[in-house]
Amino acid sequence: MTTKPTSAIETLRGVNENLRSALVELLPERRPCSSISPEDFSRILGQLLRAAECRQNQQIHDEDTAALEQEKQEYQRNLEKLKQFLPSLQVRLLAERSRLEAARTQVAAVTAWTRARREAL
Repeated sequence: MTTKPTSAIETLRGVNENLRSALVELLPERRPCSSISPEDFSRILGQLLRAAECRQNQQIHDEDTAALEQEKQEYQRNLEKLKQFLPSLQVRLLAERSRLEAARTQVAAVTAWTRARREAL
């Protein structure tokens, strides 16, 4: 049994829904940096690749309708939102990395002090 290929409109609609969801999910008030994983970025990249493949496919030119144009415009808006959002996310991730490095340094210092104290006794 052969399945009907997904139309460009359906593909872009799904991509747009997933990108909107990812943008909301990664907001600082919704999710701390410590819980963001590489898989979150892989999912976004996967959606971008899906849309790129769809847009390069000849099918998108055959389906040039108002609905498709609306999805293409929505996709462009999502790309703009990502473009604006990612630098602030990078700043949050860098701040989290600095916080973790400072905590690691503090733990190492406490560990060294504890060892020195035991050896002195």
